[in-house]
Amino acid sequence: MRHELKFHHMSIPTDVPRENETYVEAFKVHISGLDGNPYRVDWLRFEPDSPLPDILKTLPHVAYVVDDIEVAIADAEVIVAPTTPIEGVTVAYIVHDGAPIEFLQFHRAESQSA
Repeated sequence: MRHELKFHHMSIPTDVPRENETYVEAFKVHISGLDGNPYRVDWLRFEPDSPLPDILKTLPHVAYVVDDIEVAIADAEVIVAPTTPIEGVTVAYIVHDGAPIEFLQFHRAESQSA
């Protein structure tokens, strides 16, 4: 089954602290630069004990929004299984032809009853 990919951002690893970093505790990574960046590029600064694979710490990756993350990773070399490091979004990482790829699936807030 094919899935539609919608470009979301590109991430570049760095070891230099940057302004306005957001810390994602689940991945032990500081993220900066995505807010207000018209080119959708962010920077990732990893803690020494980050649980993410070395390929994500050393190579840039591209990220796509998908409707069904399980379909997106089917038959792929999964390096980070689907997880929810930030409320409202599930992410997974694969490697394709030596390049890391991130998939994001955003969750809609449940309908509130009247």
